[in-house]
Amino acid sequence: MVLNDRPINAETPAHLLDDKITTAENMFVRNNGIPPTSIDPANWLLTIEGESAKQSKQYTLADLKQKFTHHSYQLTLECGGNGRAEFSPGAKGNQWTTGAVACPKWTGVRLADVLKDVGIKDDAVYIGYYGKDTHISGDPSKEAISRGVPINKALEEENLIAWAMNDADIPFMNGHPLRLVIGGWPASTSGKWLERIVIRDQIHDGAKMAAPAYRVPCEPVAPGSKVADEDMCIIHAMPIKSLITYPKSGDSHKKDVQFPVRGHAWAGDKAVSKVELSIDFGQTWLVASLEKPVNRNAWQHWHSQIQFPSKGYFEVWAKATDSDGVGQPMILPGWNPKGYLNNACHRVAVQVM
Repeated sequence: MVLNDRPINAETPAHLLDDKITTAENMFVRNNGIPPTSIDPANWLLTIEGESAKQSKQYTLADLKQKFTHHSYQLTLECGGNGRAEFSPGAKGNQWTTGAVACPKWTGVRLADVLKDVGIKDDAVYIGYYGKDTHISGDPSKEAISRGVPINKALEEENLIAWAMNDADIPFMNGHPLRLVIGGWPASTSGKWLERIVIRDQIHDGAKMAAPAYRVPCEPVAPGSKVADEDMCIIHAMPIKSLITYPKSGDSHKKDVQFPVRGHAWAGDKAVSKVELSIDFGQTWLVASLEKPVNRNAWQHWHSQIQFPSKGYFEVWAKATDSDGVGQPMILPGWNPKGYLNNACHRVAVQVM
């Protein structure tokens, strides 16, 4: 479902995200700028530099593949604005519903291995990336997006400089030939068409790092409030969330037959400890069967069987809880000016015949 065509942004309906490993055709597309017009993988260069790098170094794709150990992880990427469409008052930006999330298999080299090969000074606090996409204005002096993460996050072993998705080249719209993959944090930290990483002695100050982009109020605010830039805090890990991928909302079902329900759940840097389902608007809950993640920062799959008590209209609600005991809110979480971090319970409608 295309939300915007300049730049192109598109999400996937929940029922098409049923696969445990998100397929290329069902991977959401998020762009802040205009994708590059030409790609030459054979001559692609990745530069690592910065005031907290011990040296500046360049790598070709062949260098990365030959010099470093290859790793594959399933990593969850979710747009920070996924669910923005539900906030009231509304927030400007792409009106994502539930489909700006995915968990493909990524293959590449560890970001940490490359950073350590260059050398990290003791004063390093952050990394930032730059990609080959261009600013929507066409002004070459402006960056479309240049975000980053704290150095301790960057050095976690699951973070990749990736060239493959699901054992094939990363699709062009998802960053071919090279992208950063930081699972569990806003997907805006996983830069596409990656050509430069800087090791910083301060919080990275690239495009879309300053407020209000990818920030929420440091303290709760009333809906519709104006929030000063200095009172906005950078989003780090994404919150606990779940998605019902079967049934499709609006499906019908026979009353006397058990009804299968399934989906995924994820929790940023944490694990999911429990998924519960309700068919009475949250009055009672049934615990679903929950699988372990294939690796850290991958979503977890859950399933259950439901017996409806009567004919009529029902809603199936899903609520996940993370390893710290924090659960999803049944209604919208705290309002914020940019419509980020909506992790309310997912709901689908079922007509029982």
